[in-house]
Amino acid sequence: MQQIPSVDLRDFLSDDPARKQKFVNEIGKAYEEIGFVALKGHFLDDKLVEDLYGEVRNFFNLPLEVKSKYEIPGIGGQRGYVSFGKEHAKGRSAGDLKEFWHFGQYVSEGSKYAGEYPDNVDVSELPNFNIVGKEAYQMLEKTGIYVLRALAIHIGLDEFYFDNYIKDGNSILRPIHYPPITDEPQDGAVRAAAHGDINLITLLMGAQGKGLQVQNHDGQWIDAMAEPDELMINVGDMLSRHTNNRLKSTIHQVVNPPRELWGTSRFSIPFFMHPVSDMKLDCLEQCIDENNPKGFEDITAGEFLDERLVELGLKKK
Repeated sequence: MQQIPSVDLRDFLSDDPARKQKFVNEIGKAYEEIGFVALKGHFLDDKLVEDLYGEVRNFFNLPLEVKSKYEIPGIGGQRGYVSFGKEHAKGRSAGDLKEFWHFGQYVSEGSKYAGEYPDNVDVSELPNFNIVGKEAYQMLEKTGIYVLRALAIHIGLDEFYFDNYIKDGNSILRPIHYPPITDEPQDGAVRAAAHGDINLITLLMGAQGKGLQVQNHDGQWIDAMAEPDELMINVGDMLSRHTNNRLKSTIHQVVNPPRELWGTSRFSIPFFMHPVSDMKLDCLEQCIDENNPKGFEDITAGEFLDERLVELGLKKK
């Protein structure tokens, strides 16, 4: 496959069973063949997108000493600010050329998961930053719920199979700033080295310009560019593992721009959709047969996340 397929969530949301099944077929085929789709018809409106980018730029333009006070020790970077170069891809030592922020779950009242997650971090200098971030978080989460419903149908599960695992799940909204490159990067560092995502699915804002590349099953890198009204959505390692690699987690990267564009910033905003920590990621029986024997050991989502945070350099063993 040489390009990322485009699908429209409004097909799935329609009252027409044929349109709904068309969406299920299209997204299922795309995730089995390349692991990425560009999605129209999501729940983010233009004003919310504009407001979010404005607040994100305002935050990253703050002086480093201000941003640094929001870097919270001891939580593996799961909330607040993570400074430039701190995260690296699994298996690499060179830090990625980026800084980022984490908004986390807004747990429902009385939830058993209320004490499990760190608190979200309020930025006192920007009164609208957290308000806009929360609204975007919830609209991306809502979009992701419907994508997972379509995938559940595709692999032969009940449509609402994922709903209870997603409610109060450990999902993360990560505004990323790739600053201008001022010196020759050391050790082959790039804005985001080749990696697969940890989670169930990732919904990415800000893939309109060149930079994001996806590795297809022939090992070729292809540019993944969305239209302004589209989100780029990919399968993460948790969902790949749970479906015994029927739905494929695809390796992707953000490469450095040509030298003449080194002086420019890049912003992207992925939403990493995680389940609750006690969800079992055991390979589904619907995805195991003689030709595809069980390929992964049993593990919970929380155990898998902890392993990966250590590998990424965000958490100590």
